[in-house]
Amino acid sequence: MKHVQETLEQPERRVCRVLDQPRSTQRYAAVPRDGDEALIRRLHELVRQHPRRGYRMMCGMLRLDGWRVNVKRVHRLWKSEGFRVPGKQHKKRRLGHSENGIARRRAEHRNHVWCVDFIHDRDDRDRPLKWLSVVDEFTRECVLLEVDRGMTSDDVVDLLVGAFRTRGVPAHVRSDNGGEFIAKAITRLAAITGVEMLYITPGSPWENGYAESFHGRLRDELLNAEVFDGLHDARTLAAKWRSEYNHRRPHSSLKYLPPTVYAATLAVSPVGAPPLPPAPPASFPTAPILTPRLS
Repeated sequence: MKHVQETLEQPERRVCRVLDQPRSTQRYAAVPRDGDEALIRRLHELVRQHPRRGYRMMCGMLRLDGWRVNVKRVHRLWKSEGFRVPGKQHKKRRLGHSENGIARRRAEHRNHVWCVDFIHDRDDRDRPLKWLSVVDEFTRECVLLEVDRGMTSDDVVDLLVGAFRTRGVPAHVRSDNGGEFIAKAITRLAAITGVEMLYITPGSPWENGYAESFHGRLRDELLNAEVFDGLHDARTLAAKWRSEYNHRRPHSSLKYLPPTVYAATLAVSPVGAPPLPPAPPASFPTAPILTPRLS
């Protein structure tokens, strides 16, 4: 009614007569009932906790909480607040919380906390390049910088095992909730080696700030500065940049010393767990071979 009146620029009396609407319906203003404010607050809490439940379910939950309401009242408030059950549902991961961020779980010595993350780029033929970085948060050393067209959780396990054998096993590995980091292969590796996985809160990259800072330098000094002819070229330049970063590039948070030079000034211990033994003939980790028992 109001839209027609404003569009045609006609008085209310004439519009109501043409549309056969009583004028009283256009002048009535709903008066909020006493207690609606508290009920609306509780309704907001329930909607945040259970976004997939409609107003009928909410009415039942309110009654269980002790509210004396009927379905029509809940529906009126539901509509006035603009609630609706979303048509598309997005899955949520339960792993990760802020207690695993850099503010609360800080590295205390070499090989105490490693941070891992991915960064993406493309070569000159617009083919994908996926980079995996592993950084020691205490010394800022780049433990790994690997690039491939794509990487799975099994590839991440193989690369981490190689780093464990050459450098030692860290106490913690900090990462986001990417599928490559929460897979069963990673969980099994952590259980075998005793590494504690620190999963940050989903959607909170600042809680893995050392990885984000490293990727900022990597993007600025390598990915945005070089045109990669292909995968081999990217791997060659990555190895060269990693060596430069670890041995020659001054780091502002290390009193402008390169990470390896700073690491050499530290005490020998503690440096985390010892390196893993050489790889067995089968892929790591191997399951025990069971032989039948003869009676």
